[in-house]
Amino acid sequence: MFNKHNIKRNECQLFWKQAEKGYDWWWHSFTAHHAETGEEKAFFIEYFLCNPLHGDEKPHFGQLGEKPSYLMVKAGCWGKGAAQVHRFFGWKQIEVGMETPFYIKADDCYVTETEMYGKVSVSAKEAEEHPEYMCQAGEMQWNLKIDKKIAFNIGYGANRLFRELQLFEMFWHAEGMKTEYEGEVIWNGEKYIVRPEDCYGYADKNWGRNFTSPWVWLSSNNLTSEITGKKLNDSVFDIGGGRPKIMMFALKRKLLSAFWYEGTPYEFNFSKFWTGCKTEFECKETETQIIWHVDQRTRKHRMITDITCEKNDMLLVNYESPDGKKRHNRLWNGGNGKGTIQLFSGDKLIDRIHVENAGCEWGEY
Repeated sequence: MFNKHNIKRNECQLFWKQAEKGYDWWWHSFTAHHAETGEEKAFFIEYFLCNPLHGDEKPHFGQLGEKPSYLMVKAGCWGKGAAQVHRFFGWKQIEVGMETPFYIKADDCYVTETEMYGKVSVSAKEAEEHPEYMCQAGEMQWNLKIDKKIAFNIGYGANRLFRELQLFEMFWHAEGMKTEYEGEVIWNGEKYIVRPEDCYGYADKNWGRNFTSPWVWLSSNNLTSEITGKKLNDSVFDIGGGRPKIMMFALKRKLLSAFWYEGTPYEFNFSKFWTGCKTEFECKETETQIIWHVDQRTRKHRMITDITCEKNDMLLVNYESPDGKKRHNRLWNGGNGKGTIQLFSGDKLIDRIHVENAGCEWGEY
């Protein structure tokens, strides 16, 4: 069963070869409401570590021909005024707790399992003069409590042995595929309130030596049964993957998926071969939208997921790989996806579910 919390997997993984060529990030996304108008807005915050063995007092940027080495604090929003804003620290400015529970601290930026706070600020002039920052202009502050309710533990593919051997090019663990956040965000001078009951929060981490291509991610816990009209308050789904690599060997296009449906787990995990899991997926870009279609089956169950997100609600999110190259240049990333999930037991429809506030990602190079 995938809903097994394991904060050991959330520890910093930048040891051995990944300390010289590797990244590790902790991602958080959620919806907040304007303190005065009540307007809904989706935000994200990420703490991204890269190549500690090459670090010193200042950050080093692959886009300047250097070996990248830094903590990048990425924050921003989707929807109107969508932007990503980056703040960089050299490794000698960073304090990382390598044991359980993990923590990262640099100046006034901090994150651990149960809380995070920080600030990023980039002026329009800085963003224009420093393309190596890979971001837009903006300012964001946050102070949030974190309560990770439901996990997606993918199983042995990220167990201790595989982590220590660093077998995969890119690892994934979602300690909080349903997470309740509480606190506040100030975005470009406007205050937003984050409430546990309607933040639709998500928290996961990725680490490794490079990024997958294609790159797929879909998740939401704002779900409503189209059959009964009931809000599914104890439900969340999470889909991720692309083309996994074990050492130098690339597998065929594969996804890992989990659906916690009102307390009942449904998993579609290619690494659990005994379930007979099969996946077909298509992601496409039109002039105005990104569209995902994922059809997954095991011997007992089937899940068909169709999500759409408007491109004017999304970002082309930026990262550079540990070797300094920026391979993903059209990595679409959003937090306002909508669509449907059809869940089957055999040929019998269990439910048809309406999805909103979906985190979503698609890119290929």
